Amino acid sequence: MTLYKKIFKKDNIWILFIGLVIAYMIYSIFFNVDQDTGNKEYLAATKFILPGLGITFLCTITSFLIALIIGLIAGVGRISKNTFINNFSRAYIEFIRGVPVLILLFTIAFVIVVDVAAIFDVRGNQVPMILRAIIALAIFYGAYIAEVFRAGIESVHAGQLEGGMSVGLNDRQIMRFIILPQAFRNMLPALGNDFIGMMKDSSLLSVLAVNDITYKGRLYASSSFRFQETYLVLTVMYLIITLSLSFFQRRLEKRLETN
Repeated sequence: MTLYKKIFKKDNIWILFIGLVIAYMIYSIFFNVDQDTGNKEYLAATKFILPGLGITFLCTITSFLIALIIGLIAGVGRISKNTFINNFSRAYIEFIRGVPVLILLFTIAFVIVVDVAAIFDVRGNQVPMILRAIIALAIFYGAYIAEVFRAGIESVHAGQLEGGMSVGLNDRQIMRFIILPQAFRNMLPALGNDFIGMMKDSSLLSVLAVNDITYKGRLYASSSFRFQETYLVLTVMYLIITLSLSFFQRRLEKRLETN
């Protein structure tokens, strides 16, 4: 199958629309030149914003790894036969899912972290804002990832559990060596979507003065009054990041299906 036929298959028409949007944005940045400043403002905005990319990835990756741990614990807790653990896990999930992410960011960053720090005799202003942001994002997404783990674990056939018990494995060994490896295949699409969603939601961390690309964009726009150029550059950056992540996610899913 030729490259042309692969791209313009019925299921891939969406690529054309996304390509047109990106092409328009690139045209606006590099070719729709202002008579007074040329495209210098776009390049200046890009140069100012780009260093924040490392903070964006740092916050997203660190938060996601912590959220995976929280999600695994809460997800296993949701299927636990222990009444207290089951209800505690469910209470956490329902509480977090019932609060908007922005409100939760403020609550965790300015209330919960400060109160917990006080228990250890640490002043709230000694806790870096980036650490508060990472904790808040991890706690928020941990609730959603918990449901992914719960659904993934429950998707594994009960016969696998019985098979593990028949060879003398305990519950922990069955979960580690039999259930979770098989459940991971079923969880991968949802986990990939959560990671991409977290990457986009990391832009909200700018309200906590975390020096990511959104915060740097806000600084540049407010100081230069070049709002159009700044937010167009930000849009292109996020599109490139999320579309690249989506591409690698689909490739990984296909490889796992093949294997």
